[in-house]
Amino acid sequence: MAFPQQFLDELVSRNDIVDLVSGYVALTRKGSNYFGLCPFHNEKTGSFSVSPDKQMYYCFGCHHGGGAINFVMEIENLSYPDAVRFLAKRAGMEVPEDSADRAEARRRQRVLALNKDAARWYYQNLSTPEGGAVCAYLEKRRISRRTAMNFGLGASLDQWDALITAMQEKGYTKAELLAAGLAVQNQKGRLYDKFRNRLMFPVIDVRGDVVAFGGRVLDKSEPKYMNTNETIVYSKRRNLYGINLAKKTKRPNFILCEGNIDVITLHQAGFDNAVASMGTALTVEQTRILSRYTKELVLCYDNDTAGQMATQKNIQLLENSEFKVRVIQLPRRLVDGEYVKQDVDDFIKLQGPAAFEAVLRGSEDQLDFRMEAVAAKYDLSTGDGKIAYAEEISELIASLPSPVEREVCAGRAAEKAGLTREAMLLEVKRARGKLRGKDRQELTRETLNVSAARQPRDRTIRYTDLRSAMAEEGVVRLLFLDGTLAEKCGALPPEDFSSPVLGRVYALQLRAHEEGRGLSPSALAGELSGEEMSHLTTLLQKSENPGRADQALSDYIRIIRERADQRMGRGETDPLLAAMERSKEKKGYGGKPK
Repeated sequence: MAFPQQFLDELVSRNDIVDLVSGYVALTRKGSNYFGLCPFHNEKTGSFSVSPDKQMYYCFGCHHGGGAINFVMEIENLSYPDAVRFLAKRAGMEVPEDSADRAEARRRQRVLALNKDAARWYYQNLSTPEGGAVCAYLEKRRISRRTAMNFGLGASLDQWDALITAMQEKGYTKAELLAAGLAVQNQKGRLYDKFRNRLMFPVIDVRGDVVAFGGRVLDKSEPKYMNTNETIVYSKRRNLYGINLAKKTKRPNFILCEGNIDVITLHQAGFDNAVASMGTALTVEQTRILSRYTKELVLCYDNDTAGQMATQKNIQLLENSEFKVRVIQLPRRLVDGEYVKQDVDDFIKLQGPAAFEAVLRGSEDQLDFRMEAVAAKYDLSTGDGKIAYAEEISELIASLPSPVEREVCAGRAAEKAGLTREAMLLEVKRARGKLRGKDRQELTRETLNVSAARQPRDRTIRYTDLRSAMAEEGVVRLLFLDGTLAEKCGALPPEDFSSPVLGRVYALQLRAHEEGRGLSPSALAGELSGEEMSHLTTLLQKSENPGRADQALSDYIRIIRERADQRMGRGETDPLLAAMERSKEKKGYGGKPK
């Protein structure tokens, strides 16, 4: 939506970017800027910069950037209007909204209120005869009533429209029930409850809102689990089951497991740091949430093939992150002479909390887990098995940054395969040479392709005229440094810009100057997409010399007009000038990075 510019300017001024970001990221001052670990991608060395002068943030690693509004949109998973409302509430400001925006905000609030009332209704069913089957199931799974209350567990009844009827009596409409994902409509238009005769798990986000539900059958029917689809208040990728409780833990780490029951069992046993990733695959968005509360993750998935694959996948996702990662491998259980898989719930019920605490203390480093996983793939009693193992394990060891760590791991791998330490070190050296060769090739490709390096990272906003776009970047950059320079841009219309996004920003800069107000880049969140804002932040990292701003602006304008004339066929182009332009384009043009 379009908020009044004066309101946005005041909103940004009242929400200092350093103060805002420091609530999520530990920042350290270095020179005029602040630095920390980026909350938007996994890293070990802080490349996330916050500028109090520009009131902007920028990550030199993932190239995310923007102002206060963009930051809240990204970190809190909010839409632009909701991020504005978030910051307004934080600053004690009243939000000027039109009827359409108030209606959208009301729809979100109604869905959240409906979810909360539905969760309360499901829970109350545990105290009724109709909820007896779910109560019996909870007793069978040894889940206490207190634990059920802490997690808000409940019962959906074995009826077609019990929830619909109960919620309509509270004033909720059919459209709201559909929007919340609590009701389903068949081809004849009839509504019925999505969840029936199931144990219900409310999904509660970090703010304490009920955003979704999961439901588990009480028998062996399918599907075993049913979950809320994406809604206006729920995204599976951006939520973790149990995070509302785990964020209060005093333990130094978080345990990441597969299912809702695993989380509940762990909390009941005293491990209140357990969460589940709404499925086995961890997402980048979920790691951002986790990074607010811990820097150590313990992966505890089922010890079957699917669980081991999920563990490997998550380790790869977390490989270059700031997290310390450990892995719990639960032992298989012997049943009727055969070893079967064992999950967290099984282990704690059979072995007890003390046994799990011992396993937790002895959990493997993620590197140990990966090395064991490689060894398990080969028959190390054969020559072919040893060769194949040495080749794969040497690639893993070669990727380690520390030479001491590489030497220690090579020794362990050699002992595991019954090879000499010297032979394994030779394999690691060969693998590391290949790795360096790939890195050099990549660096060479990037260095040779100067034009590609100057293009926006997002393909949807790629430049069609690189020479003109570099000059257009310069004009935009200069006007943000000194808005009064707009007085010298009268002969340059936005239509002459080859880049639509830069032309749009330039037009906004001219309008702001005409209206006698300043324009902060951070106030453009409502005008630009996230990718466009990140690109704008990227180009603002390049420097301009204030002492030669007039001359630079004149040069930029000349280039833009000449290129526009060529594109639009306005006048004839001097052959010598065209040749010079092509030569300059190959070399690149624009400000130098700071």
